[in-house]
Amino acid sequence: MGAVADKALEIAEEKFIASSGPGGQNVNKVATAVQLRVDVFQLGLSPEAYHRLKDIAGSKLTKGGEIVLTANEYRTQEQNRAAARERLLALLAEALVAPRKRTKTRVSRAAKAERIKDKKARGEIKAARGKPGRSDW
Repeated sequence: MGAVADKALEIAEEKFIASSGPGGQNVNKVATAVQLRVDVFQLGLSPEAYHRLKDIAGSKLTKGGEIVLTANEYRTQEQNRAAARERLLALLAEALVAPRKRTKTRVSRAAKAERIKDKKARGEIKAARGKPGRSDW
């Protein structure tokens, strides 16, 4: 992860844009929101990691192969820059971890018998709830 993360932060392009939300006059004067762009093809990911990243990133990944992240939750450029970089690293970390293979398991014969026994008992309880027949009078 370390090499890919370093490379991602190295090639990332940051652009500061006007932010919405709280901040008073400061919002109108200072561009505090950060738009972070990273070209995925320059990261040197394996095809499997690339496909996982594609699925995880969703609409954040453009057709040109760039991940575009926008951070505007804070009032300062530095905090927004850190938040955007953190999100990028989290995306990459998740994409680089291969999912574990599921091991097939089977239900044991004893477990099947126990389940059938429980079903029969439940059915008997429900059958006993019915209306009384002619023989019960």
